[in-house]
Amino acid sequence: MGMIFEGGDFPMNQPDSVPSKTYLPREHGATAMLFTPMVCVAILARTWHWAELATVVAAFAALSVKDPVVLLLRERLVWKRPHADGPAALKWTVIWSVLLAVSGIVLLFTWPWLATLSLALALGSFSALAVWVNVKNKQRSTLFQILSAAALTSSSLAMSLSAAGHIAPWCWWLWVLLAAQAATGILVVHARLDARIALKGKITDDHKFRRAAWLSITILIAAAVLALLHFHRPWLTAALILAALGYTYDLRAQLRPINLEMPLKTVGLRALTLSSVYAILLIIGLWI
Repeated sequence: MGMIFEGGDFPMNQPDSVPSKTYLPREHGATAMLFTPMVCVAILARTWHWAELATVVAAFAALSVKDPVVLLLRERLVWKRPHADGPAALKWTVIWSVLLAVSGIVLLFTWPWLATLSLALALGSFSALAVWVNVKNKQRSTLFQILSAAALTSSSLAMSLSAAGHIAPWCWWLWVLLAAQAATGILVVHARLDARIALKGKITDDHKFRRAAWLSITILIAAAVLALLHFHRPWLTAALILAALGYTYDLRAQLRPINLEMPLKTVGLRALTLSSVYAILLIIGLWI
């Protein structure tokens, strides 16, 4: 499913500062982006197949294995000395890799060959890119995060293959709409971070991400109009308008310094709530 998104915030110059730990997904946003589409597909498929369980295991293992792999590569390529967490990282790399391999073999015998090969190549390539980006400590790149959102939400395609044996036509729409909403959210968060930096008097182009976020919101609104007038899907229109309004409110609130002091955890919870309601509306819109 892809070893993706922001993880790997290990210090680049202090290789002994990270305590031994259990390697589980720790980026809540990435985890939500990965599993929300799978839940949507499990509902929309209107059927159940045991391969769906293998898909969930594969997704969880792929997301979890990134951090220990990144640490091991940093240990060898960056720090060039043993790391205190190296043995734990190696152990969990083996554990998650075995789970990923076993679930992958199961899916190999249940998915169509062409779809299996296509997804394996695409997600394998992006996983390699994600590891490299994290090793180089460039995981905060906006472009990389947007690409990650597209890759993470593509879990919907994998779930459709497991549930229905093929990628259902509505699943492509689900993927595009979820990825678009996630990308807009990423741009809005970056606009907030730049505004916080500017508030402290540091020089930054605090309008770059605002402009990109407004453009993305405009695209959501245009998609909402298209969903209503051309496809006659009012619930999809409602989902897109909800997302557009939520992000518009956030961008406007960022103009007030008091709102920039809001804890990022609170901001994240609000974003998660918006994403959840958005997903529910998409389910309704694609169901009826």
